Amino acid sequence: MSADPAKFLSTFAQALAAMALYRDGHPARERAVDLAYQQLHDLQADDPRPLFTFLGDEVVFGRVPLREMKAWDWGKRLAQAGIQRLEFEDRVGREDFEGFLEEVLARLTLSAISTEARQMRHSSIRFGAVGLKGEESLAAEPLPTATISFSLGEEVDTIRWLQREVQGGGGLHLAEAEAVVRSLAVAMHGGGARQIMMPLLQLKEFDQYTTTHSMNVAVLSMALAEFLGLSASDVRTFGIAGLLHDIGKIKIPIEVLTKPGKLTDEERALMNEHPAAGARLLLQVEEELDLAVVVAYEHHIMINGGGYPVLHYARDCHQASKLVHVCDVYDALRTRRPYREAWSFEKTLGYLDERKGMEFDSELCSAFTRMMRQWERQVTVLSDAQMGLPAPVPATSPAAAAQPPPA
Repeated sequence: MSADPAKFLSTFAQALAAMALYRDGHPARERAVDLAYQQLHDLQADDPRPLFTFLGDEVVFGRVPLREMKAWDWGKRLAQAGIQRLEFEDRVGREDFEGFLEEVLARLTLSAISTEARQMRHSSIRFGAVGLKGEESLAAEPLPTATISFSLGEEVDTIRWLQREVQGGGGLHLAEAEAVVRSLAVAMHGGGARQIMMPLLQLKEFDQYTTTHSMNVAVLSMALAEFLGLSASDVRTFGIAGLLHDIGKIKIPIEVLTKPGKLTDEERALMNEHPAAGARLLLQVEEELDLAVVVAYEHHIMINGGGYPVLHYARDCHQASKLVHVCDVYDALRTRRPYREAWSFEKTLGYLDERKGMEFDSELCSAFTRMMRQWERQVTVLSDAQMGLPAPVPATSPAAAAQPPPA
């Protein structure tokens, strides 16, 4: 054969490694993906449906063992992530190939998908596990319902670890935050590339509110960005901004964050410091987080100039900040807190509608409410039981339910 399947696998692994190191658009990342894609293109010129199997130390191309790839480390890693069999159908497009690499990377990075390895996107690339007695068990067509075949427990644990690292002065580990967003992006397309799903967490441990709230805001922000027609790269960038928007809260004592009653003036002032504190923290990480820095600083500033921090000179906030602001308040209202019950879906959307043009950007707020009504059936909730957590404790002040919460 003129094409070399072993060379394709080598460039395939190099592309995954480059994608783990570099962001979208980085020349090194693009070169690595292009090289792997060219090798696949050459391979499909000889065999339109190349098929690889990864079993233990063995790598098989079609029915031929690739002896030069024996004990290839990536073969074991792919198999552990549930990708024992990999088949390329028809002529794979460049965008489809890169999307597939993103999904594989999410699986390898956080093992976000269970070992059953249900394929999370519809494409011309099929993968899955090898069945008993050699029977093929490639990924089935995705179900058109808002169900999810795995928990986000490892992603939650990763965010908690990131927060503990920042609290302890260890700095923010951006690669892990990006891996969580990649994993969430995979989960959001559990019904195929054209069907969105919003996996939202409803964990009732009040001391974990910042963790779950940040992940929910990331999901909602990516969903709204996609609903508005932004590119895949921009959607993930908004996801990072949503995930890190409240990073400044990790400097606030837990007894203040979870206080069931009204905050004192001193406690309120401390709470209102978290946007500026978060922006300063992100500025110390790296310059390329500029959008996340802006969102962290601006996500509590209202369209009418209210909110916090107080601006000395009136100006418009970044579009991303206004987008995250809507998602932030929606999730805060929909989440049960120590001092009140969660608001209903209709009551929450009603509040957003009432406040558009004053607190929220009118166009973004209207788009968000349209999206939530259109995609309401696509919201799938992961509860305490699914996450292996204890049952919630009762709220202490039901009367407080009538008041909107601080996000």
